[in-house]
Amino acid sequence: MDDIWLVLVQFVFRLTFGMSLAMAVTPSSLVSAGFYRVHLWVLMGLNTFAALAAYTCRSAMASSDLPAPAITGIAIALAVISYIGAVVWLYERKQIGAVLLYIVAVLGIVGAGLATSWSQGTTTTGIVLGLCELVSSGLLLGATMAAMFLGHWYLNTPSMTLTPLKRLVAMMIIAVILRSILAAVGLWIHLGAADAVETMFWVWIAARWILGLLGALMMALLAWYTLKVPNTQSATGILYAGVIVVFMGELFSQLLSVGAIYTL
Repeated sequence: MDDIWLVLVQFVFRLTFGMSLAMAVTPSSLVSAGFYRVHLWVLMGLNTFAALAAYTCRSAMASSDLPAPAITGIAIALAVISYIGAVVWLYERKQIGAVLLYIVAVLGIVGAGLATSWSQGTTTTGIVLGLCELVSSGLLLGATMAAMFLGHWYLNTPSMTLTPLKRLVAMMIIAVILRSILAAVGLWIHLGAADAVETMFWVWIAARWILGLLGALMMALLAWYTLKVPNTQSATGILYAGVIVVFMGELFSQLLSVGAIYTL
């Protein structure tokens, strides 16, 4: 059970990194300040949960040589900074707000790194794959979540240009491609090292690829072409489905990759 909590902590850190980075690169001159304020509250809530989950599984982290106090501290810091950032965006201090978003992104990827067991990374290739895993996973989760939230925001502010949303969807497509390459490399490494592979492993791998990669790519492409119509409501509905398949795919990937720092 503690392993599940640790997976969720890692998941929240990855999502925090990607979502805050996606919001930071979204031009505030084209998007109203409320978008940043409201969704920093979302990050505050997520990292409050991560802090509680990290505290719950502190014994499991200690047994895995993970720095439980540091991980819990980063989750608390992320919740606090997200709240401060929301207040800053309330007063539309855009430059300070953007800096705080980048700080949240940096802390998010540091937290994900600390929550990763690097004992398996005995080679330079393993370390590089592990780092690419964290960054690409965060980008896919964050770009998808931010795109869905921004699509929903057009219902509140329909006069906004579609350029920021198209950029996030393009970011989502690039992230899916990167994840697919890393997943293929990770699967190749795993199969080369394994003596035998159980049938259930292939069932979970199939679910991970069909939902988390092929499904995510299909949703991103559908959203992209729907925005060309343009129809933001339909695109947002597609992105809702995209969030579901991406979340499921990344959770499957983390569960399949327990004990390894490369992705499957």
